[in-house]
Amino acid sequence: MGGTAGFIRTSLAVGTFLVWCQAQSGTRSYGPVFEEQPSHTLFPEGSAEEKVTLACRARANPPATYRWKMNGTELKLEPDSRYRLVAGDLVISNPVKAKDSGSYQCVASNSKGTVVSREASLRFGFLQEFSAEERDPVKITEGWGVMFTCSPPPHYPGLSYRWLLNEFPNFIPADGRRFISQTTGNLYIAKTEASDLGNYSCFATSHIDFITKSVFSKFSRLSLAAEDARQFPPSIKARFPADTYALTGQVVTLECFAFGNPVPQIKWRKLDGPQSSKWIGSEPLLQIQHAGFEDEGTYECEAENAKGRDTHQGRIIIHAQPEWLDVISDTEADIGSDLRWSCVASGKPRPTVRWLRDGQPLTSQNRIEVSGGELRFSKLVLEDSGMYQCVAENKHGTVYASAELTVQALAPDFRLNPVKRLIPAARSGKVIIPCQPRAAPKATVLWTKGTELLVNSSRVTITADGTLILQNISKSDEGKYTCFAENFMGKANSTGILSVRDATKITLAPSSADINVGENLTLQCHASHDPTMDLTFTWSLDDFPIDFDKSEGHYRRASAKEAIGDLSISNAQLRHSGRYTCTAQTVVDSASESATLTVRGPPGPPGGVVVRDIGDTSVQLSWSRGFDNHSPIARYLIEARTLLSSQWKQMRTNPINIEGNAETAQVVNLIPWMDYEFRVLASNILGIGEPSLPSSKIRTKEAAPTVAPSGLGGGGGAPNELIITWTPTLRDYQNGDGFGYIVSFRRKGSQAWLRAQVPHAESLHFVYRNESIAPYTPFEVKIKAYNRKGEGPESLTAIVYSAEEEPKAAPYRVIAKSVLSSEMDVSWEPVEQGEMTGVLLGYEIRYWKDGDKEEAADRVRTAGLVTSAHVTGLNPNTDYHVSVRAYNRAGTGPPSPATNVTTTRPPPKRPPGNISWTFSGSTVSIKWDPVVAKADESAVTGYKMLYRQDSHSAPTLYLASKSQIDIPIPEDFTHAFVQIRVTGPGGDGTPAEVHILRNSGTSMMVEDSGMRPAPHVMVITTNSLLLVALIRSLEL
Repeated sequence: MGGTAGFIRTSLAVGTFLVWCQAQSGTRSYGPVFEEQPSHTLFPEGSAEEKVTLACRARANPPATYRWKMNGTELKLEPDSRYRLVAGDLVISNPVKAKDSGSYQCVASNSKGTVVSREASLRFGFLQEFSAEERDPVKITEGWGVMFTCSPPPHYPGLSYRWLLNEFPNFIPADGRRFISQTTGNLYIAKTEASDLGNYSCFATSHIDFITKSVFSKFSRLSLAAEDARQFPPSIKARFPADTYALTGQVVTLECFAFGNPVPQIKWRKLDGPQSSKWIGSEPLLQIQHAGFEDEGTYECEAENAKGRDTHQGRIIIHAQPEWLDVISDTEADIGSDLRWSCVASGKPRPTVRWLRDGQPLTSQNRIEVSGGELRFSKLVLEDSGMYQCVAENKHGTVYASAELTVQALAPDFRLNPVKRLIPAARSGKVIIPCQPRAAPKATVLWTKGTELLVNSSRVTITADGTLILQNISKSDEGKYTCFAENFMGKANSTGILSVRDATKITLAPSSADINVGENLTLQCHASHDPTMDLTFTWSLDDFPIDFDKSEGHYRRASAKEAIGDLSISNAQLRHSGRYTCTAQTVVDSASESATLTVRGPPGPPGGVVVRDIGDTSVQLSWSRGFDNHSPIARYLIEARTLLSSQWKQMRTNPINIEGNAETAQVVNLIPWMDYEFRVLASNILGIGEPSLPSSKIRTKEAAPTVAPSGLGGGGGAPNELIITWTPTLRDYQNGDGFGYIVSFRRKGSQAWLRAQVPHAESLHFVYRNESIAPYTPFEVKIKAYNRKGEGPESLTAIVYSAEEEPKAAPYRVIAKSVLSSEMDVSWEPVEQGEMTGVLLGYEIRYWKDGDKEEAADRVRTAGLVTSAHVTGLNPNTDYHVSVRAYNRAGTGPPSPATNVTTTRPPPKRPPGNISWTFSGSTVSIKWDPVVAKADESAVTGYKMLYRQDSHSAPTLYLASKSQIDIPIPEDFTHAFVQIRVTGPGGDGTPAEVHILRNSGTSMMVEDSGMRPAPHVMVITTNSLLLVALIRSLEL
């Protein structure tokens, strides 16, 4: 092996040194990678900008240098040239179309290689003026169609078009009768009208970035000959091409417009496929947003009016720019090895793929084979290193993909990955010692123990990649182990020391167990190990490691002692069943023992619920058995829900109790003509399990109704009507389609029944009209439901009265008596029941002032059979007329004879004054000046005094015929509130209020409360008596 060094060439040694130096340096060298590439640029002619900048920036180490190509030829960037290089950007000063229009490419290079950017075009946008020649006038018969040709001037890129009528800015709208093609700029009028007469000019606008320029043509005059009122069929004039090409992702627009009278309607359809949801608009334009290959096909435009139709067809053909599906990536390869690179691109037409190395075309040669998107190297050499690019292109575009190839030639080197210096191993165990030097080409590996060369045997294995594996290790295996690596670049070695330790053993293994859901359990696991090593325990369930942090509290370690790894399981669930493995592990070996835990719980969901034998009130259900979860299934439950309720309800079955070994049962007592879903639940001694998935929806068969409608009643309505009402039957009880009601009725006491059929389940009343029906006539009524399967049972008979009439009789002996100045009592004799043509609801009292009309009367209604009423809100000392009428649901009856009443004069407004009081033992004597009524006030018949101990106590009312009163007071009396007012036929007057405080002695307050504004407060202190008098107007 030592002779191998003689074959090392100087160039390889230098290459190895360079690669090694780069590996040891702080930053890695790499070739240029574009971060910004030039983009297609449109420069407006005549722009105020004086330069164009094409961007280019590449990341590289060492930094890249830049060159530019125009139309494939390298540009000379001289100091006085219009071309300047700013970093990697190309700046063109004072660009000129004749010299600078073309395709540009950036070339970035460093010592690792060269890459070229995508190609970017520089084009110049322009819009010239319309021709100065006058445009010919157009004459057409009114009612015919006409087209104005735009003939736009030379321009780039495309334009948008509008048309002027007579003057700027009177633009013609696109309104269905008129259409402006954005392809040609031509104006089409489907049917001319008198308002179209005038001068027309084509208005073209160019949009380049933020620069907008518009020009307009000479005017062309439209004159109209005498109107042709005849109608004629459509004739399509604006037609889209027979073949329209578009790229994926673009907006495709087709135009179609027709002449005709009436103005034709335009419709679009795709003849060889469904209409796309991406279609936008209608009438003359069909737009497809973000076109894709699914939009390819033949499209038809149809113009139609009352006289006929015309059609036009054309194809949309979708192409696509190249797009990478698989590209190359940076690769490090060993010298002398083989390499295959592949680039795959999609596109339509199918792209071709070519290759570049350091910016130059790469073709098949010697060890290199280029075949379309594949590049193959045989026996790589250092000179193959460099920057490679694959280029995919079709007529719609070009895409580039770049990668760096680094060919390595390295003598074996263990500095980055030496053999582990200390290698612990367990007695009777196995140890794996990798040997992974950095080397190119791959090194040949030998192993020694001390001076002994190791070869494969029953205990020793050296793998193809140089890894040493020792098995059934004993103490005699301790010692130095050296890996020798060699290739034609050189050789190296690395040594580690093997140390044999005691093996790890499980001393107490976990035991299998059965528990119920929700119970707790501890699985034991103890181990012995080499005392010089750290011991750790891990647990797995069915070979998946248990993550204690994500166990939601179900798992925890039961002990903190190093040699004990017990696992505590809390609130066990069905998912915790399985094989648990405890692993005790040191850095050199491990030992494992397993146990099975069975968690018993309610059964799992049954499967495959199938409904068959569907009847009107029953179905047959079958299912497949689910997991019993280690406890035998005892019975099954069946639940159902209807579309009327989302709640699942337990159903009756045959048999009533479904045994645990059954897989079919009949569900009974279902509602006919009802949509159902069913599910099955299994139960055992541990509970009811999860339900099955719902069955498919079924509908039970129809049957005749089984329940009579409820809420039968009625009454009211117009004269000669009988109205019968009921509560509409719910969907649950309709039992079939074609649901309705059959109403039977007859006059009470008669024999023959009349019968009426009322369709629709939502119906809730029936009206029977007959001139012979007398008011408030009793009818016997019954009802039943029907559907297309038959009739249901009849309801009980109800009594319903025909429509009422207003009362025919008036109350009599009406008496009205004034009670107070604003109130009166009215009484009367009731109308006779025999004179009623309906149910008496009550009486209506009407009252109006003398001199007013009865129509302006105020009204008060009573309810029921009461024959008196109390009326308030009257004016004092006023004459009133009063009448009374009976009323029912049909209205009010005739009035009683009017009676008259005069309200009394109002009470005196002036409150009592000069109030004084004297305390004597257990009484207080209160006096005041008498109040004298004025001529327009009612007489004073006495006084009312409201006495209240404090603001929280209940008041006491005292009556006095004179202007004095004695009030008993308790011994602990301290204060009181007193109100005094006059009373008489006109009611109660305005009160005076005093607040009395007592210590001792007597006092008098002299105050005319009627002459002072309220409220008013006066405080007088005499002989230790404090008097606070608060005088204001209050109502008792």
